[in-house]
Amino acid sequence: MTQESKQDLRKKQILDAALKLVVEKGYSNCRMDDIAQASNLSKGSIYWYYKSKKEVFLSLINYWVNNFGVTLNHIVEEDLSPSDQLRRLFEFFLNIYENNPNVFIAELEFWSLSIRDEDFNKKTQKVYYEFLELIENIIQKGVEIGEFKNVEVKVAALSILVNIEGIIWFSLFDIHGITARHYIETITDFILAGLSKGSERN
Repeated sequence: MTQESKQDLRKKQILDAALKLVVEKGYSNCRMDDIAQASNLSKGSIYWYYKSKKEVFLSLINYWVNNFGVTLNHIVEEDLSPSDQLRRLFEFFLNIYENNPNVFIAELEFWSLSIRDEDFNKKTQKVYYEFLELIENIIQKGVEIGEFKNVEVKVAALSILVNIEGIIWFSLFDIHGITARHYIETITDFILAGLSKGSERN
């Protein structure tokens, strides 16, 4: 194992522990000692890679973005219709939710932090603007090739983002026992029907 790959492995070990802890304890109640214990590393090892607890959790956001970004960019770059790209997008986030809902529980914590902390605010805003831009590009392509009606792209993209986030957050609390998959598959059909140029009245 190279030194670089060993460092990447250690960082993943730390960030995986941080994710588990922020879900279980919340950011405010989490200490570097907790991260060290959960990651099976010494506190000195944690400080070798990160200067503070805050830096660990800001890096956790970067870690998600880098991992998710590879797949998201692949979806956009694939030779698929804009409708199929949006379907793949919904499926991507649904799979994350089903396989690791802790990511979205932690996201709620970071949004709460962003109200009080400028660094978390900048980080979370940057993530969402990048995701919005990705959705906008898909919709814009659909409009340009005549697959989608001439909609206000930014508003349509924001509506899609709100639907994805809202459904997943709502499903986390399982109020009515309806699965996130059922919600998202249903809303996907509604969204695509609304965007489709075929839905325009003559």
